[in-house]
Amino acid sequence: MFFVTFVDKTIFKRANMVITILEARVESAKWSALADAFKTGIAHLDPGIAETSLIHSPADPTLWRIHTVWQSRAALDQMRQSGETPRGVRMFRAAGAEPTLSVFSVAMHSASMNYG
Repeated sequence: MFFVTFVDKTIFKRANMVITILEARVESAKWSALADAFKTGIAHLDPGIAETSLIHSPADPTLWRIHTVWQSRAALDQMRQSGETPRGVRMFRAAGAEPTLSVFSVAMHSASMNYG
């Protein structure tokens, strides 16, 4: 079952969400280091993170991304103002890669209540 909220109060809360995407090319010999760093890093998520995923391109095997949904731009800004190197950046660096960052505002949101 999917839902999309366009008009009710929920959309206004979701409209503040942002998504960060860290992207880097990782040599195949370092894939396990990246996976291990991700597993360790997600043991305690930063406040304001709704969800995060490590994703891998089947079309370009060296291309990896960390996709993170933040509850609000304020939560992301608070983490970035901490002065610490962001955890996702440290994950890629553990695999010998330097990621680039993209930040997107969520215009609309849909989610499945059952991931299967």
